[in-house]
Amino acid sequence: MAPPPPHPPAARGGPPPGWRPRGGAGPPPPPPTPLADFFDNPAFSAATLSPNGKFLAVRYNKDNQRDRLIVIELASQAVKVVASFADRDVGNFQWVNNERLVLDTTDNTVGPGDERYWPGLYAVNRDGARFRQLVQASGAFLQNRVVASNILPANHFLVEQTGAQTSDDVYVTNPKRDGIHGDGELQYVNLLRLNTVTGRSETVRRPGPAMGWLLDHKGEPRICITLDKNIQTTWYLDPANNQWREIAAFDAYLGGKDAFTPLAFAPDGSLYVTSARGKDKQALHTFNLGTLQISAEPLVMLADYDFSGELITTRDKLLGVRYLSDARSTVWFDAKMKTLQEAIDAAMPATVNLVELPARAEAPWVLVRSYSDRQPERYLLYNVDTGKFNPVGSTHERIVPAQMAAQEAVRYKARDGLTIPAWLTVPNGGANGGRKKLPLVLLVHGGPWVRGGEWRWSAASQFLASRGYAVLEPEFRGSTGFGKAHYHAGWKQWGLKMQDDLADGARWAITEGIADPGRICIAGASYGGYATLMGLVNDAALYQCGINWVGVTDINLLYTGHWSFASDMSSGYLKYGAPALIGDPLKDAAQLRATSPLMQAARIRQPVLLAYGAVDRRVPLYHGKKFVEALKEHNPDVEWVVYQEEAHGWSLPKNRIDFWSRVEKFLQRHIGMARAGAER
Repeated sequence: MAPPPPHPPAARGGPPPGWRPRGGAGPPPPPPTPLADFFDNPAFSAATLSPNGKFLAVRYNKDNQRDRLIVIELASQAVKVVASFADRDVGNFQWVNNERLVLDTTDNTVGPGDERYWPGLYAVNRDGARFRQLVQASGAFLQNRVVASNILPANHFLVEQTGAQTSDDVYVTNPKRDGIHGDGELQYVNLLRLNTVTGRSETVRRPGPAMGWLLDHKGEPRICITLDKNIQTTWYLDPANNQWREIAAFDAYLGGKDAFTPLAFAPDGSLYVTSARGKDKQALHTFNLGTLQISAEPLVMLADYDFSGELITTRDKLLGVRYLSDARSTVWFDAKMKTLQEAIDAAMPATVNLVELPARAEAPWVLVRSYSDRQPERYLLYNVDTGKFNPVGSTHERIVPAQMAAQEAVRYKARDGLTIPAWLTVPNGGANGGRKKLPLVLLVHGGPWVRGGEWRWSAASQFLASRGYAVLEPEFRGSTGFGKAHYHAGWKQWGLKMQDDLADGARWAITEGIADPGRICIAGASYGGYATLMGLVNDAALYQCGINWVGVTDINLLYTGHWSFASDMSSGYLKYGAPALIGDPLKDAAQLRATSPLMQAARIRQPVLLAYGAVDRRVPLYHGKKFVEALKEHNPDVEWVVYQEEAHGWSLPKNRIDFWSRVEKFLQRHIGMARAGAER
């Protein structure tokens, strides 16, 4: 079955784009949304139904206090705070069964560099009774010390997959790393079955150096993925004899014709996988565990996108599949669910509405996650008997959707003919509403071997649009999710064709009349930061300024590192993956020098904003320090900021707000209205 890719629903009602009242300017526009409303921590952040659908667990804080775990009995609307901490926030949580929940913790008030605790793990009944600590929350130096009976050391972590939800057991992982303090390279990952009432645990026998695990539909370990050098092997725990047997092996970094990724087990025991089967796009298939063959025909295949999604099941039936094209959508195999989806969509036609079901429904409620490009994610309960909605909460309560900008999926041609998907966000009243030649921020995603975006509300792009900037976010070659050819076209193209794709996107926006050619800034984080700097080198006449946060400044530094700080990239990736994907430090030495922002720093004369985290292990601080020292020798217009407690991105609201306030002022000076006024 191959459903057509969905298109984001159009908002209904209201005046047409660009409409203005006659006979006057009309009322003044509302003031821009405060910056903190985009980048503060949400008061409401998650919700999930109990297996029987009678209770709703919610993570929530009141008046910017600590995140707490709350359980609501839906029949009576009774509310109970079941877990809260004076010095920490509730983190991940899930239902163990209808009576019991499990949760870990975090600390939203400190950055990674100041963390005092590991996540820990706790269990509690839905009425707050029988609270028990299962895993320590002490620092790394205490990870091998057990301080109480049946409490696991701190280096144990909750598995996100739900178990059978019919017992008191859950599964946790125990990563084993080398190094004196156990903070070195990952060697393998143990899986343990843990009883949330007694605290007793049992380690699952693994077939080798495990890196990943998959539970079956009954919540039992069934798939183990091991890694030996560059070979990834998939093992199946055969219930017939309780023995592991190999079902596939291929290159972990480069893939191959027969490569697949296990996705999930259906209630009937069928294994579903994603695979291209020698074609360009990944699709959803079944995998025959007897013949070890992938099904010839896919269950779901998309014309323009790799399949990325999940199965939707109850405990005894496969109901549908959720997938991502330009937006998220659901194909229902179950007629009742298809009718239910149609009713919900009719009531909320301007949003994507994702229906989440309890495993064994004994009540009429389903949970709906609803969002659009203008509407941040919000949760609602829907009563299938009455057809009524009951709002639960929104992740950004102060955001007014009517004041947000429209986002559009667009495609343009690169200079060599390759089609580049991109996301375009234009301010209200912008290019499609009558205004032309807007200042443009070319926002480059990190990775780079990931998909950058999808049709939904984004804090960064909406904030920039609220300040009057058009935002273009290209899915340049090398991005995943758009087929093998698009992905492979980016191999060894850092600073080369990947860079051309970005410049071609900016020129497309100029040709379309969207962008003012004299007011374009390139910006991005991680790989996006690297691309920002190389953009200033390669296309100096195109970009008036650049913003790089936590960006790579020299490809060779990824390999050689620095005595002061170790990167968290594995030696296996650096040996087997990076040379093929990015470049070999010996064979491609000349190319890596030519595409090094550090080596080309003297050519960058535009204004640059640089921001780094002091405890970043993905792109350690020395990337930024070496570059800013080289840049300041020739460029007087450099702004430099280091967030001492941050790692690879900004975890604290105060730092997000500080950084984006710097971005706002920087853009205003160089491509904003201040620049436009100076040029008149």
